[in-house]
Amino acid sequence: MIKAENFNIPEHKPRILIAPLDWGLGHATRCIPIIFTLIHQGCTVFVAAEGPVKTLLQKEFPDLLFIELKGYRVSYSRNKFWMPVKLLLQLPKILFRIYAENRWLKNAVKVNSINAIISDNRMGLFHHKIPCIYITHQLTIKTGNRFTENIAQKIHYHYINKFSTCWVPDAAGIVNLAGALSHPAILPKVPVTYLGPLSRFKKRDVESKYDLCIILSGPEPQRTIFEKIILQDLNKAEGKVCLVRGLPSETEVPRLNNSSIEIKNHLAAEELNNVMLQSKIIISRCGYSTVMDLVNLQKKAILIPTPGQTEQEYLGGYLQEQKIFYCVDQNSFSLPEVLKSAAAFEFNTASFTVNDYENVVENFVATLRHQ
Repeated sequence: MIKAENFNIPEHKPRILIAPLDWGLGHATRCIPIIFTLIHQGCTVFVAAEGPVKTLLQKEFPDLLFIELKGYRVSYSRNKFWMPVKLLLQLPKILFRIYAENRWLKNAVKVNSINAIISDNRMGLFHHKIPCIYITHQLTIKTGNRFTENIAQKIHYHYINKFSTCWVPDAAGIVNLAGALSHPAILPKVPVTYLGPLSRFKKRDVESKYDLCIILSGPEPQRTIFEKIILQDLNKAEGKVCLVRGLPSETEVPRLNNSSIEIKNHLAAEELNNVMLQSKIIISRCGYSTVMDLVNLQKKAILIPTPGQTEQEYLGGYLQEQKIFYCVDQNSFSLPEVLKSAAAFEFNTASFTVNDYENVVENFVATLRHQ
């Protein structure tokens, strides 16, 4: 169903459709601060999503208007070396979804009187008659091969250039979080605006409760594989540890012979914010949204790239080189050894302004009101 239900909105309020990609939950979580800003600016916000992305955003914004939009539904390989092949085989499906969502959009805009679109990495949500924003931090798509990277960038730019503007959630200067991913040699033809990091979390002073927080996330089967590695080491762990499994639908948790270990299937945003602040060091995947959250909270972290995800592998290496975070390969992960190495690592957590995006979003809304 395309038409959103139960609304009676004054015409002077800009009606904005926001749609995050469904590859994990990171695209959705980084849209949360943008949605808050739109709401504070008096906009009527429509969210286009399905599945876990829709569920997450409905929990954060139960009063928003949700429209069902099918995701790309990409599946991942258990073996990191087959990951690029599996993604390549799914390219026809992805291209079809881009075509289908663009047809869907034309009808959705008409039925719901949408004034503007904000698309987080959904390449088909461009429109030639109203402003449409494309959000991405991957202006360079790392594939592990220069030739295929150039092809991937050309395809990506082909779609980006159909939008009005591209917003990049990273700092504009040489001190930045994503390196070559967000700062390519050649930019798209459309205007590019750097938002600064986007994070749904808030930093504040709290007392430490945990020596270590471990946050599991990302696509299966790698989430489960990494969890098994972690659980093998946790019985021998010293100090207070909180393990967040990233499984909101689960009701039972693994039992360990260590009373100092707390295991949570899932934590809502505010609870996770608190646990991260209360932790001396954090172990997590290095998805970009997680990286932005860690920087915003100014936490020391050990990053474990998801095997086969070349973006995360590049990002982890770059952030370690900048001494912002410590990075370890999953295949060589040993909790005692990793904690020992991280203790000797000289963390240089850079200070980034995380509210730049507010001015950009506010100016965008102002232009809509004057059209």
